[in-house]
Amino acid sequence: MSDCIFCKIANHEIPSTVVYEDELVIAFDDLNPQAPVHTLVVPKQHFENIVDGVPGAVLEAMTHAIAEVARIKGLDEGFRVIANTGAAAGQTVMHLHMHVLGGKDLGEGLV
Repeated sequence: MSDCIFCKIANHEIPSTVVYEDELVIAFDDLNPQAPVHTLVVPKQHFENIVDGVPGAVLEAMTHAIAEVARIKGLDEGFRVIANTGAAAGQTVMHLHMHVLGGKDLGEGLV
């Protein structure tokens, strides 16, 4: 999608701080971090959200990328993964992405 900011980041049309990348996904630091570590894992192919017919191989690549982000960022004590689906859930960019949050005790609350 030509107007999707995450598609542009995945295509390296917009600079970002890339943490991990392979042929299916890219992971980059969030510009508005909600925790000391806040990295987004995004498929390179455009899907609106996690229930948009995402192939298993893409979901598997996202899971692998999450593990790599946790390793690279030193999140040995734990981390949180969030995928907002739809505007009512707080999804502001309509391109599937997962937030990897950590670097502090996140407690038991939702976010």
